[in-house]
Amino acid sequence: MTKQEKVLDITRTLERLYPETPVPLDHKDSYTLLIAVLLSAQCTDARVNQITPLLFARADNPKDMIKLRVDEIREIIKPCGLSPRKSKAIFDLSHILLNKHNGEVPDNFEDLEALPGVGHKTASVVMSQAFGVPAFPVDTHIHRLAYRWGLSTGKNVDKTEKDLKRLFPRELWNKLHLQIIFFGREYCPARGHVPEECPICSVHGRKSLRTKKGS
Repeated sequence: MTKQEKVLDITRTLERLYPETPVPLDHKDSYTLLIAVLLSAQCTDARVNQITPLLFARADNPKDMIKLRVDEIREIIKPCGLSPRKSKAIFDLSHILLNKHNGEVPDNFEDLEALPGVGHKTASVVMSQAFGVPAFPVDTHIHRLAYRWGLSTGKNVDKTEKDLKRLFPRELWNKLHLQIIFFGREYCPARGHVPEECPICSVHGRKSLRTKKGS
C-alpha cells in the first residue's frame, strides 16, 4: 500500500467514526475560544469547560476582562494549571486587543501569535475553528498518532504539522485535526494502547506497534 493509499484509508476510517466534529472547548465567539484554548495548555478540555463558565460569567470580552485584577483571574483559573502565567497572558492580551485591534480577535496568524500566551498551535485552533481558515493544529494526540501511523518522523510538532499538511488535502485540515484528536482519545491513547485492537494502528501502524501490545 502506498502512502497516499494509506492516507485515503485513514481519512475514510476517521470520517466513518467521526462524521461530526463539534469543537471540544465550549465558547460563543472568537474571544472566548481564544481564552479557552489558552487555558487548555497542559490541561484537559473537560477541566477547561468546567472553569470557563466561572470566568466568562465575570468577563467574556476584553473590556470586562481588564476590569478584573490578574490575581482575580488567577484564582478562577487555578484548576487549569499554570495559572500565574495564564492569568497574566489573559489580562495582557485583552489590553492589546482593545488597544490595537478595536477589541476584536485578529483573523491572521501574525497578529494572533504576537499576543501573550498565544503560540502557533493556539493561533491555528482559533484560525481554523473561529474563522474557518485551513490550519492543522498539532497537539500531543495528533503528534503521537502521526508517528504511530508512519505519517511523520515524530521529531517535533513543527515537522509533524508540515508532514500532515503535505499528505492531506487542505480542505480537510480543519475537520481532520479534530477527528484525529477524538480518535486518539477513544482508540489510540498514550498509555494502555493495544495496537491489534486499534482500527487504524492494526492496519497502518508502524511494524513495531503491530507486533507487540502497548507502545
